[in-house]
Amino acid sequence: MTQPLVGVILGSKSDLETMEACTRQLEELGVPHELIIASAHRNPQRVHDWAAAAADNGLKVLIAAAGKAAHLAGVVAAYTPLPVIAVPMKTSDLGGLDSLLSMVQMPTGVPVATVAINGAKNAAILATQILGTGDATYRQAIVAYKARLAE
Repeated sequence: MTQPLVGVILGSKSDLETMEACTRQLEELGVPHELIIASAHRNPQRVHDWAAAAADNGLKVLIAAAGKAAHLAGVVAAYTPLPVIAVPMKTSDLGGLDSLLSMVQMPTGVPVATVAINGAKNAAILATQILGTGDATYRQAIVAYKARLAE
């Protein structure tokens, strides 16, 4: 098995259907990844343990998807030196605006890159671009992807 480079964490099993677009995009780009489900509110110790060990476990970029009071990406970012990409989930209450605002309003020192509401594919593409800054394989995967987009 190939060592995962991108870690994807979901705040709820209900986010899985939307985030399958992320994992499919990572697969299409050839990026090995892992996925776990752990809530910052219901499983804070599991989130802490996973995020704190992510770099030592070989991960290079983390993607966190959550809805409503979407603290997951910020909590993950607090425990890791790795870049974190947040995916705000569309919600039934406020359409995902609640999730989006929770993710983009991070305090100084705890940055989180945030994609669009339900922007699962863009999270995967951004993660691959980040990997591509130090690995020509992933940079070329993005070049090829963009060439296909232009056709």
